[in-house]
Amino acid sequence: MDLRLSNHVAVVTGGASGIGRAVAELFLAEGVRVAVWDRTATDFASLSLQVDVSDFAAVQEAARQTQATLGPIDHLVHTAATVSGKFGFPFTNLTPADWSRVLDVNVMGMVNVAHALAPAMVERRTGTMVFLASVSGQIGSQTDPPYSASKAANINFAQCLARDLAADGVRVNTVCPGMVQTPLSKSVWKAWNDRQPIEEQRSYEDWAGEKVVKVVPLGRWQKPQDIANMVVFLSSDRAGEITGQTINVDGGYVMHW
Repeated sequence: MDLRLSNHVAVVTGGASGIGRAVAELFLAEGVRVAVWDRTATDFASLSLQVDVSDFAAVQEAARQTQATLGPIDHLVHTAATVSGKFGFPFTNLTPADWSRVLDVNVMGMVNVAHALAPAMVERRTGTMVFLASVSGQIGSQTDPPYSASKAANINFAQCLARDLAADGVRVNTVCPGMVQTPLSKSVWKAWNDRQPIEEQRSYEDWAGEKVVKVVPLGRWQKPQDIANMVVFLSSDRAGEITGQTINVDGGYVMHW
């Protein structure tokens, strides 16, 4: 299917690795000029900028540099996120101080990129935004309460944005991955495993394999490319009537009745 994205410009935050990298690579394959904003530099994109999304001034400067180098920004895909690094069940395993960085990156980072990029899209009366949330933002996962709460906030704010921007021709959607093997998911396993007695500790592969079979009806991991396929489709005109939606790519993990 021709997604008609050639020569468009996209920003992918958190695009140096994991799902973000898969999104950036698929955009590039579609002929899109891609700016990767990440705390880690990369050399595969059209433009790579080292950006901490929790720093609004840095985000504004990245937007300025991107537009000056690649042209007007047509698409935003925001995947940058972090976790607390602790096992959060019960939630008292964490302290209030463990929440601050997660909320700064995952919630305020989303706010910052939206504020930096929306005005130009509104002025041009075209554009798309796709925010990466998580099924944990829908089910209240106890593994990492700050992360779960931040992903719920992402879903809600994306709906606010979709309503605000629809009249100006800008579409906003959220994609929720399920079980994906990324550095982020491995950090969740490590936080859990480190709290277990030595005789009950397990390898990442054993822990994750058992969890997938238990909670995912299709019984398999989702791959970064699976998420990227949905994200890039939503960014295209083929999804021109889709906005304000939260779409799970999770093998059936979360089913809304």
